[in-house]
Order: sequence, then C-alpha cells, then structure tokens
Amino acid sequence: MTRSVRKIAAAAALSLITAFSPAVAQEKDEFSICWSIYVGWIPWDYGEQKAIVEKWANKYDISIDVVQINDYVESINQYTAGQYDGCTMTNMDALTIPAAGGVDSTALIVGDFSNGNDGIVLKGSDNLADLKGQNVNLVELSVSHYLLARALETVGMSEKDLTVVNTSDADLVSAYASDDVTAVATWNPLLSEISAMPDSHKIFDSSQIPGEVIDLMIVNTETLEANPNFGKALTGAWYEIMDHLSAEDETGIQAREYLAEASGTDLAGFNAQLASTHMFYQPKDAVEFVNSSAVNDTMKKVAEFSFQYGLLGEGAPDAGFIGIETPSGVYGNEGNIKLRFIPDYMAMAAEGKL
Repeated sequence: MTRSVRKIAAAAALSLITAFSPAVAQEKDEFSICWSIYVGWIPWDYGEQKAIVEKWANKYDISIDVVQINDYVESINQYTAGQYDGCTMTNMDALTIPAAGGVDSTALIVGDFSNGNDGIVLKGSDNLADLKGQNVNLVELSVSHYLLARALETVGMSEKDLTVVNTSDADLVSAYASDDVTAVATWNPLLSEISAMPDSHKIFDSSQIPGEVIDLMIVNTETLEANPNFGKALTGAWYEIMDHLSAEDETGIQAREYLAEASGTDLAGFNAQLASTHMFYQPKDAVEFVNSSAVNDTMKKVAEFSFQYGLLGEGAPDAGFIGIETPSGVYGNEGNIKLRFIPDYMAMAAEGKL
C-alpha cells in the first residue's frame, strides 16, 4: 500500500471511530489518561507510582487511572476513539490525529518543548544531504515526519528525494540494529540508544527548530468542560511531580533515578535527556509561553506542513481547515475549532488556586 493510500485509510478509520463517539460529555467521577515513553511524559508514571495523582484526584473526589501504552500512535488513536479522557502527545500529532478526526481537544498542560530530544540518525555519514536516495524509518504522520521535512528544507531537499518507511516506535531500535536500515527519525530515549550504536551520526535535531515540537497533556474538551475538577486534579498533580523532578535535594535525586530506571537508562542518561528538553517546571513559565504569539505562529507552520502532506484529511481544502485556538488568536476556521491551547488551569496552579 502506498503512503498516500495509507493516509486516506487512516483518515477514514478515524472518521469511523469518531462517528460512534458520544456527542456530549457528561459529568462523571472516574477518568483515565494514557502516556507513552518519553522524557516529558514519563513523569506521569512517577506520579502514579508515588500516589501523587491519586492524592490530587482524592482532593476533588474523583479517580484517575494512569495507563502506559507502548505504541505512541496507538495511544493517540485510543484517545481519539474515546477510550481515554486524556493522552500525552505533541502539538502536531494533536492536530493531525484527534483534531483531524473531529475530536475537539484541549492542551490542558504544556509540559515542555523538545530542544534536542527529537532527531535524525544516519549510519556512515554525518552529512544531512547524504539522506538523498535512502530509506528513513520513522513513525509516519508523527512529529518525526515533521522534523524530517524541516531538516530537508535546510539542505534544499524534500521527501521526494528519499523514501519514508513507516515504523512503530516500539520497533525502531531493533529495526535500526539491522543492516537494512540506515536512517531513522525518532525521539528520546530511543534517539539516545540509536545514536550510541556504532558508526551512527545525529545529523539534525529539534534544537535547530526550538519551540516547534511541543509536548502536551491533551484532554477531551467536552469532558473537561463538563468536569473541571478533572482538569484541576491533573494539573495539580503535574506540578507537584515537577516540584519533585526539579528538586536539587534527595527528593529530586530519587525522582530522577526512578525515572531513569523506568526509561531504561541510568541517572546520567536521563539527566542528558532532561538537558535537551526545555521543561516548564513552573506553571507561570508555561502560561507565559502559551500566552505568547509563538504558539500561534508555530501551529500555523505545523498546519501548513500537515496540509501539504495530506495529514488534515482528504477533504481538507486548505491549511486552515481546522481551527486552532490560542490566547493570541485563532488560526484557521473559527467555525471548526478542534484544538485549543488554554492557560487557565496552569494559571490556577501558578496562583496557588488549585
């Protein structure tokens, strides 16, 4: 099946999934969120294991189930299908999967942006231009695809100069270890593991496009509006987790050691991943970022890329087909807003009102 046919099939599947989703969210007291392995998302595992999420859920008389899913795209698909109330994902994937599938979604927590945690690795050369004519394994339609396109622009190339091979993130390391695979685009901790393999060269990373790969906790907008305590509990838990993670005392060391082991690395390796992540440890910094024009500018760029690559669905007439709401304005169709960036709950955390 060609890549274009896969895109059409994926869009059709998402349309079918969302056609059977409930039209209106109801008040409830049981919720679930899912996450996949990445330095900016694995803190949810710490929050679950240390009962921080439970503590905040109890404060608001609700329960929140925190579930790890090994396949990143599958986690987003399950969220889009309504199996979870929230899911960790990047800004681009939030646009091209749930939003493009008709699921109105809100970026409740802007946790960080990648500042070197996403990259492209090539065997046998440290020259980006040497990707020409090669296969590049990546999670198709994901932020890795966007990163590849942005990288190719810097050397006057485009995707037509190579072949993208769709590969699950769960399979990327083993695929790269084979002789048949010469290049991958991926994220940490996979990126660090792959980069350390013999004759491997990181030829481009997200530090070269700072602020464009944003890591989020996305929640269903209707669920959030019907259940604001869900948003308060999640946000409160997240910033308590951040207090632990960023601490310089024994609490911080233990938190980072726990997350290093959970990530399959050591403390030095996990600290290296944190160093290439612009974490918003303080809610006020996340609020400032969301309120700036940077998010709107970035999402315009992401939407234009997504339209160019057919990621907004077969019927999308232009890059603005899906409305994206930010505090600095709406990009796209104001009558079809399906992705929202809000500072509200993070501002509550910053003001001590949770």
